[in-house]
Amino acid sequence: MEEIKVSGAKLKARIKELIKEGNVRRILVRNPAGRTLIDMPLSAGVAGAVLLPLWAAIGTIAALATDYTIAVERDPGTTVAKP
Repeated sequence: MEEIKVSGAKLKARIKELIKEGNVRRILVRNPAGRTLIDMPLSAGVAGAVLLPLWAAIGTIAALATDYTIAVERDPGTTVAKP
């Protein structure tokens, strides 16, 4: 599982990027204390309308604190080029 540290202001943008990559199986958002705030399994056919409540929740969470950890579970056998 890959872990990415982000600020609250960049949380939503980073999650959108991960979803667009297409090889992400599951995303967890944890607060600075390590508590899981969102645990969302993703499938290849995730539609935008399904994600609307999720975006509202992420926006609310991002406003509450400054540092988060995004844990990303990817499909086995896939690789992502790191910048």
